Amino acid sequence: MSSDSEKLPRLLTPADVREIADRLDVRPTKVLGQNFVHDANTVRRIVRSAQLGPDDVVMEVGPGLGSLTLALLDAGNQVIAIEIDAKLAAALPDTVARLRPQRQGSLAVLNKDALTLRPGDLILDDDSHLPAPTALVANLPYNVAVPVLLTALERFASLKRVLVMVQAEVADRLAARPGSRVYGAPSVKAAWYGQVERAGAIGRQVFWPVPNVESGLVRLTRADAPRTGGELGVELAAGVPPTAREVFAVVDAAFAQRRKMLRSALAADFGGSARVEAALKRAGVDPTARGERVDIDGFIRIALALRTSAKNAQNQ
Repeated sequence: MSSDSEKLPRLLTPADVREIADRLDVRPTKVLGQNFVHDANTVRRIVRSAQLGPDDVVMEVGPGLGSLTLALLDAGNQVIAIEIDAKLAAALPDTVARLRPQRQGSLAVLNKDALTLRPGDLILDDDSHLPAPTALVANLPYNVAVPVLLTALERFASLKRVLVMVQAEVADRLAARPGSRVYGAPSVKAAWYGQVERAGAIGRQVFWPVPNVESGLVRLTRADAPRTGGELGVELAAGVPPTAREVFAVVDAAFAQRRKMLRSALAADFGGSARVEAALKRAGVDPTARGERVDIDGFIRIALALRTSAKNAQNQ
């Protein structure tokens, strides 16, 4: 009798990864943050942790040699793979054609930089449109993981769920709560988009080359909409909901010098310490608090209160 593992579709082994890399004359580079996963159990675990539905369209950033891509296709999902390396982007469809010929039609590969990717890039040369991605599942390059994640969430409102593998330290920061020593701007900005949580740890030995750090999985479930001022007890200036740009400007200023009290940290960018202190009190935030103690709702209230202060100053 065959075992359950024997019934599973074949995924890339360490030998496969080396063979494909040798054939393409590819050597992982630190510049692109390339560490290729070669462990079948790990990529299957990532797909399970992503909690994908049958109708999800998956954006995979940095598919590399295709280990995770194959597992995503096995789950029955359509995959839009974003690969900055032209050689790898060209080779990925061939790997899928060889190992998953029945799933070729479910893969689209874009030779693009994820940091510059926009919805318009989903319109192909023949004027056909790729469907809007609903999930981001990826082994993100370590060196650009946070900006790639935040850029994708900003530009693709269709993304409802995220499961990414990043450096363990980055995973801790993204999922950190106020008061934690690793809580910072990435924690707050990720929380703007939804609920963030750690989804497990990944060891070093599942990669080629073996990295010098551990990795971790982060899950984000997008909120239906950002909290509004009314919900948070702050009157909206001009009735306009808060924007990410407004809130993130406050977050960046608060953590630029994280040991400073908020009334001092925000003063230079928001009209001086007196105006900032009044706005903080209006927002229900202690002016002597530091940014590391304020949650996303608090930063939204501060941004709205600062907007009101600026508007009042203009009218005087």
